[in-house]
Amino acid sequence: MLDQTFQGDLRYLMAVSYIVLSNNQVTSRYIEREYDMPVHAWSALYAITSFPGLRSKDIQHLFPRPQNSISRVVRLLIDRALVREEICAADARAKLLYATAKGAALLREIEAKSLARQTEMFGSLTDAEREVFLSLCRKIAGDPRLQRSETLT
Repeated sequence: MLDQTFQGDLRYLMAVSYIVLSNNQVTSRYIEREYDMPVHAWSALYAITSFPGLRSKDIQHLFPRPQNSISRVVRLLIDRALVREEICAADARAKLLYATAKGAALLREIEAKSLARQTEMFGSLTDAEREVFLSLCRKIAGDPRLQRSETLT
């Protein structure tokens, strides 16, 4: 069935969807079972740890999700003492996010599993093929048409 799906007119969208949704299913099950949080909570923690002082709305640039979903997981991370908020000195309305030591430790644990998952998931590709894949992903991700559409308006 996959061969037929990947040969149709929508083969590129179907291939991307299949890979992303399959990985999300495996990863979501694990994160929810082991950490009792939605999978996008750890991606928000990853963003906050990688970019200290990030605002909640900035997470959307790294992990496109609805803002209300991001706000909910940021609240969950704060409530679990994995992230803390600070009022921005330049704009009292803005809240800057920082990982706590507990949050950074949790992220290191999840990253170790994620690295193993990445190796597992891309095991069928050679190192050179992985680099080509990443290069193509960067090209697609850098195109503004990925996040907006004239066709689907």
